[in-house]
Amino acid sequence: MLSKNTAGKCRNENTYLAYSFLICNFDKFNFQIMKKLAVLTGAGISAESGISTFRDSDGLWEQHNVMDVASIEGWYKNPKLVLDFYNERRKQLEQVEPNAAHNILYELERYFNVCIITQNIDNLHERAGSTNIVHLHGELTKARSVADEDSIYDIGYKPINIGDTDKRGSQLRPHIVWFGEAVPMLNVAANNVAQADIVAIIGTSLNVYPAAGLVNYKQNNAHVFLINPKDVNVFYTQNLTVIKEPATTGVAKMRDILIERFL
Repeated sequence: MLSKNTAGKCRNENTYLAYSFLICNFDKFNFQIMKKLAVLTGAGISAESGISTFRDSDGLWEQHNVMDVASIEGWYKNPKLVLDFYNERRKQLEQVEPNAAHNILYELERYFNVCIITQNIDNLHERAGSTNIVHLHGELTKARSVADEDSIYDIGYKPINIGDTDKRGSQLRPHIVWFGEAVPMLNVAANNVAQADIVAIIGTSLNVYPAAGLVNYKQNNAHVFLINPKDVNVFYTQNLTVIKEPATTGVAKMRDILIERFL
């Protein structure tokens, strides 16, 4: 049998160890109880950093027919045109910076379990610091083999040219999901929306499918924020907050509402 002093010492040591464990793992436990925030971002958030929107009202993207530069048929028809087009987009991306909306979404990771689901192919969310990002339509700073879609390379802002190949000799192409191709990250995105307590839709018209259909996976009681200076047609009004402003000011207002209402 332990003496009173020995027993007391053991209890104190056990308490200290338990307390130390909680302190060391506080961030992990806190992360588990955070409300889940799924953020769907579109061209509008990147436009405020100076990146051209995906498609202008006349159906052109940087004066090109969208289907010539953003479809698998366009790639087969004229791969050099497609490579040159995305090489220019890469140059443009290198010259711009994340804006206030990107930065605020990163800051919200202090309070919420945030998943960014973006239709954009730029890396502005990454550069702002966001840590959980699902790229629905691929990533401009990556290349992949035409023979193996899982053979992916980080290229930064370097160009891809005809004759640039993977280690097995297959031509490299932009790691972009074009019209006519499957969206491999769609199920991952849908699962994140389905688990979210809060869904934010920022800078997207909800016109491009299948990405636009992701909102349909939300929980019935999930709160939805819609941030867009333009009118967006939605078919739900329950728990909906509309902020009719550009991303930079709209996300700031959303942050204030989230912190006041959900923390």
